[in-house]
Amino acid sequence: MSSLTAWITNPMADRGIYLATADDKWEFISYSELAAGARRVGAQLASAGVRPGDVVNILMPTGVPCFTTFFGTWVAGAIPSIVPPPLFQAREQYVAKVAAALRQAQPVLVATCGGFEEVVADATRVAGRPDEPWTYQIGTAEIEPRPPGEFALLQFTSGSTGTQRGVQPSWDNLRANVTMFRKLLSWRDQDGIASWLPLHHDLGLIGSLLTAVTAQGSLWLMQPEQFIRRPLQWLSALQPGRATHTMSPAFAFSYLARRARPEQLAKLDLSQWRTAVVGAETIDPAALSSFARLARVAGFSPEVFRPGYGLAEATLVVTITSRPDEGGLIQIDPASLRFGEQVRICETARLTEEPRSVRDGWLIGHGRPAPEHQVELAIVDESGAPLPDGYLGEVVVTGPSVTGGYRNGEISSATRFSGRQLYTGDAGFFSGSDLFVLGRMGDSLKANGVTVYVEELEMKISAATGLERSRLAAVSTYGAGTAGLVMFVEAKPTGDWAEVACEVLRHRLGSDFPITVVSGNRGLIKKTSSGKPRRRRMWQLLQAGELPSTATVVAAQGSSLNAPSRLRGE
Repeated sequence: MSSLTAWITNPMADRGIYLATADDKWEFISYSELAAGARRVGAQLASAGVRPGDVVNILMPTGVPCFTTFFGTWVAGAIPSIVPPPLFQAREQYVAKVAAALRQAQPVLVATCGGFEEVVADATRVAGRPDEPWTYQIGTAEIEPRPPGEFALLQFTSGSTGTQRGVQPSWDNLRANVTMFRKLLSWRDQDGIASWLPLHHDLGLIGSLLTAVTAQGSLWLMQPEQFIRRPLQWLSALQPGRATHTMSPAFAFSYLARRARPEQLAKLDLSQWRTAVVGAETIDPAALSSFARLARVAGFSPEVFRPGYGLAEATLVVTITSRPDEGGLIQIDPASLRFGEQVRICETARLTEEPRSVRDGWLIGHGRPAPEHQVELAIVDESGAPLPDGYLGEVVVTGPSVTGGYRNGEISSATRFSGRQLYTGDAGFFSGSDLFVLGRMGDSLKANGVTVYVEELEMKISAATGLERSRLAAVSTYGAGTAGLVMFVEAKPTGDWAEVACEVLRHRLGSDFPITVVSGNRGLIKKTSSGKPRRRRMWQLLQAGELPSTATVVAAQGSSLNAPSRLRGE
């Protein structure tokens, strides 16, 4: 039996999962109850025809039915794959997205629970499936865990560069990654995790749920919408006697810095909080320092923050900084960000309460893998040749957590597998003891023979206009053989920010480079579940004239996109 499933036959009754309730309290389910539920659901799935090696898609919100169905799929020897439940998306968009996932996964069974049957049934029909969804039922009969197949689960990429793709970590991949993750956390037997992340997200599923459950550590779990409504409840789970670790995008800390008041934090004791793994999106150091400044009254230290880098194709985590006392902050000259060339570093610093923003060129390091984890990182140029430290290139990962490729032989234009090597499609460089990641290599363009990264342009415009980086999305475009750029901005079309933005772009790209600036309300910029801009999707919507009616072209230079008719409702 795998070390990841041993708890199902030898569970603890005094440890388990604490689920957030609507009244700011927690509901406890022991691992004994969870294991029994998994064995019972496993029996139901087996009776429904699920066999070892089959895929079961699960469309349920965070809760006991989702847990027992996931682990019940393991009991049946099959491969669980969690698909996000319908919460915030328009029905038509959600159905199309789920149908695309079902076509890739080709599950033997689609599992859901009460309240979601109708919309899930719509998705199965759009996917061309004749079967009806399986509605959650637990029964009384139990089965013992069956021998599993090669793959432990099926998870989907965020889709930041286009279509979501299914990644299949093997049991060896998953075991290696969970083991490495625990070591990076300095995991102890009495430790626990607090999380609000959705379970279809790899950091929520593997980093939070599986890391805690397979070690039978306590898990304090909220649904994402509960965190949005009551963010302080997440922090309450990180007090003495509760959880010691958490994982989150930087967004959560900037959100708390805006929502929470010092007198509310003063009622908490965060002095025993040991690690906060921060990842899933570009990290703005200012978001972390603003929270640290606010939470100082509760005994919080910036040393808790552990920035990390990972991706689904490597199961989850690749590296997490192990030097919280040193910080790993550098300020770069954005004009030096040229592929294959040395990055110019202006200043270094520690992560403290002093605000240092990505808009001013500050980047935070993600550490380097320790030799004991057998993970190797390299930075290579366009020909695949290794680059020395300090030079910008593509991040390449090798190690036991790297998966074997995408389901059904799918191919990505950005991320590639070559033997044991994973060419991530991410641009980055080494400096000192840290890996610094800028973003997707596909999010770049050629201007005057030079590769320019859209992240660089966003940083420059944020610094020049004062607009938040999260409200900007630069998209490189191609048409009739000509490159161009569209800058999407979530801001009112008034003021002089558009002309300032255009001036920045003209200076970097050239006076003849086609430029369009589109403004709109919050939500204009489409994002993945990880918070990354879906740049290709934005370009498709613009081309099809399907942006929101509030979207407006506020500036254009040498571009064919300045006609208002390109935007819906104008």
